[in-house]
Amino acid sequence: MTMERAAILISALFTWHVLYAAPTKHSVSPSRQFIIYGADAALRGAVSDLAERTKADFLVLLRQRDNWTVPIVVNLQLQQANLPEIPPADFRFSQTGFGLKLQLDLTLSEKLDSSLIERELLRAILLEMIYRKESHLAAGTVFVEPPDWLLDGVLALAPGRDREYLLEALTTANKTVPLERFLRQRPELLDSAGRVLYRAHSFALVQMFIDGRDGPGRLAQYIGHLPDASNEPLTNLKAHFPFLVADAEGTWQLTLRRARNFQTYQLLTFAESDQRLAELLSVKISQAALDDLAKRKISPGEKTALSQLNRDLLVFVAQANPVLRPIAREYEQITALLARGKRRGVAKHLSHLDATRKQLAARMSDIDDYMNWFEATQMKNGSGNFADYLKAVDQSQISASKRHDPLSVYVDALEDQFEN
Repeated sequence: MTMERAAILISALFTWHVLYAAPTKHSVSPSRQFIIYGADAALRGAVSDLAERTKADFLVLLRQRDNWTVPIVVNLQLQQANLPEIPPADFRFSQTGFGLKLQLDLTLSEKLDSSLIERELLRAILLEMIYRKESHLAAGTVFVEPPDWLLDGVLALAPGRDREYLLEALTTANKTVPLERFLRQRPELLDSAGRVLYRAHSFALVQMFIDGRDGPGRLAQYIGHLPDASNEPLTNLKAHFPFLVADAEGTWQLTLRRARNFQTYQLLTFAESDQRLAELLSVKISQAALDDLAKRKISPGEKTALSQLNRDLLVFVAQANPVLRPIAREYEQITALLARGKRRGVAKHLSHLDATRKQLAARMSDIDDYMNWFEATQMKNGSGNFADYLKAVDQSQISASKRHDPLSVYVDALEDQFEN
């Protein structure tokens, strides 16, 4: 082929591309990580909002910044009557000449569960986090998927999520599942009741990890090292969570028992949290207070008592009012240090922490006094400004099972169209 003919061919191909391959309409999420194609602007915006919210909740859980490097492409399409076999969600993860490619194809139908979309978005976010530092993988590399318990546990811990049914599943379960066997379970093979119990165990496991010393950071490290993990899931966890090394099964069973004994979805008020924390910290260990133990070498018996106090504080952190939770977590970390015989700087830290706690309690008391005064002297009649809102709340409680986020509303509209 001569150079002239080649030039003509290239020109023709370029002209065809311009005329017939017009770019598909798409939307870019605020963080610019999610590029969403297909459907209309309203639905693309709803998916963008769900993706960003899912990522934000996850980053808050891990206490990490948004350092994404690989974009995630989301393709939206309506289900075709002549192609019923197309799955509702199909995730594609591959290596190209330009680096990693993450693509999520979503087929919208009247049966689509928006929680499935949220789970697949979280899967994509996790895979990007796992492989963001390994952008140049060899062809044929087997990609490591995030474990199912991590997906279910993170979603269960998202703000505003109903966890009552999960704790009820733990309470009514006939027997507990050993940790090693649970880590090897395949939830897609379980029946509906087994699937709920699996979610409940996942919630308890992730809660146990993030409440431990430096838990969020250790969980983030575990995720980042998944490509190098072995085929022994429990061994991998022990490498990142030292408290599992001595007695992983005992720690796991203790976590499940405590989950049954209290309801973590019902947070304590600030006053209740402060009173409970005071009760825990007032416990004398060999007739010595916590600040006394920070100034001298402790005995083996005192180490055992401190370890028990550390576990009690760990349970309390999950129940504590969010305002007091950071302080409770610091007390928990201090008891862990003392139990390991580390006293450097602990006495000074305890003194500062006690002063901060007293200041916070005084400030919260002032706020309560003001609110009581305002209610007693200023609110003689209801303004009626929130009547419509309260009416809507009552109606939503009647139909609590129905979701009203933008994506669910769109799917409900699709369902009505299919039925009509």
